[in-house]
Amino acid sequence: MVSPVFSGKWPRKTADFLVSAISRIVFLFLDFLDIVLCFFYRFVDEFFEGKANPCYCHNREEQGNCLGDERESEVSETLYGRRNVFREMGLFRIPRKLEGLVKIGGGIVGNRWSDCSCESCVSWTSDGDQRLHVVVREPSRATFGDDYRGKPVENVIFLHGFLSSSLFWTETVFPNLSEPTKRNYRLCAVDLLGFGRSPKPRDCLYTLKDHLEMVEKSVIHPFQLGSFHLVAHSMGCVIALALAAKYSKSVKSVTLIAPPYFHPPKDGASLTALERLADRKLWPPLLFGSAVMSWYEHLGRCVCFIICRNHRAWEWILKLLTRKRELHFMVIDLTRHTHHSAWHTMHNVICGGARLMDEYLEILKDSRVNIHVIQGSKDHVVPLECSSNIKMKVPHAEVDIIANADHSTVILHREKDFTRDLEHIWASTNDNRKGECFRNGCT
Repeated sequence: MVSPVFSGKWPRKTADFLVSAISRIVFLFLDFLDIVLCFFYRFVDEFFEGKANPCYCHNREEQGNCLGDERESEVSETLYGRRNVFREMGLFRIPRKLEGLVKIGGGIVGNRWSDCSCESCVSWTSDGDQRLHVVVREPSRATFGDDYRGKPVENVIFLHGFLSSSLFWTETVFPNLSEPTKRNYRLCAVDLLGFGRSPKPRDCLYTLKDHLEMVEKSVIHPFQLGSFHLVAHSMGCVIALALAAKYSKSVKSVTLIAPPYFHPPKDGASLTALERLADRKLWPPLLFGSAVMSWYEHLGRCVCFIICRNHRAWEWILKLLTRKRELHFMVIDLTRHTHHSAWHTMHNVICGGARLMDEYLEILKDSRVNIHVIQGSKDHVVPLECSSNIKMKVPHAEVDIIANADHSTVILHREKDFTRDLEHIWASTNDNRKGECFRNGCT
C-alpha cells in the first residue's frame, strides 16, 4: 500500500492551503485599500466637482430607501451586500453626507472627471434624443430589385455581452451571411446602454428595466417590430430573456450563447451569481480580475481611471508593440464604457437579473418560444452547468455544446459555422410556425 505522503495528496493539500492563505491575505489588503480609496475619492470628487459622488460603502439599512420603493427593488442586493472585513467591523466608518449619498447620480448627464472625455467617448452627449447606437443591416433593394418587394422582412436583434459592443456581431456574423439571409432579414446590432457608442449617463442606475426601455426606444418602436428573433451573448442573455418574456407573443426564437443561469434559491440568487462569476480567488488570473472589478467599487474605479480614461494612449502603445494599424475590436471594446456604467450593469443586470431569470424562462416555456443554447465546452467565465440548467428548466430548449471552445471562441474563429447555425435556427423556426399555422387553418 502506497503511503499518502508519496501519493501526491499531501503536496496538493499543502499547495491548496498556501494558495488559500495567500488569497485571504491579499483580499484582506484589498478590503482595506478599497475603504481608503473611498475617502480619497470623496475628497477628490469634492475638489473637482463640488460634491462627492455616491457610493455603496454603507449597507442598505444605513443608506435608507432613497430611491423610492419601485427603483429600490430594481437595485441588486450585491451592491450593498459585498462583504468587507473592515466595514463589517465598523472600522473606518464613512461619514454620511446626505447630499452626496441620497441623490444617486445627482441628475448629472456628463462624465466624471475620472472618465475619458475624448470625442468618441462623449459624442453621445450632443444628441438631444438619447438613443442607443444601433447598426442596422437592411435587405438591399439596390442589389435584389423587384425580388425584394412584397416579401415580409424577418427581424433579428443582437445583444452583446459585458465590456463589448455591436462590433462583436458586425465583425463576426454580418460578413458571413448567406445570400438568402441578406435578401430577407433585417439585422439590428445594438450597443447596450453604457457601452460602445451608446449613452453613458451618470443619473442612470443601469438596471434591467433601464436596458429594456432603451432597446424598445431604439429598436422595437422605431422599426415597429411585430416579430423578431433574438441573439445574445453572455450578459446580453439576461436582457434577451427579459425582452423575450415581455414580448413572448412577438419573439420567434431566442438564441443564448453562454447564458449565466445558475438556478439558485430566489432569495440569494444575486449573491450566488456574484460568487460564481467573480469568486474572490487569486487563480485563475481572469477570475481574480473579475473579483477585483466586481467586489471593490473604488479599486475598480482606479482601474478604469488608468485604462479607460487613457485608452487612446494604451491603444497607441499596443499598435506600436504589435506593429498593427488596427487593433482587434475586442481590445477596443474593453475601454468603451465608464466605471459607473460597467459597475451598475454588472450588479444590476448580471447579478440582479439572476433572481428574475426563473420567471422569464417560465413565461417562455409556457409560450413555447423556441430557445437555443450554445456554449463552449471550455468556458471558464460562465460554468457549463448554466446551459444544462436551462435545459432542465425548459425541456424543449435545444442545447449545443461546442467542443474545445471557450467563452469567446464559441463564436470567434468559427464565425462561418456559427452564422450557419443561426441561419438554420431562424429558418427552422419559420418552417415550424408555418407548419403550425397550416395545421390550425391560419391564413
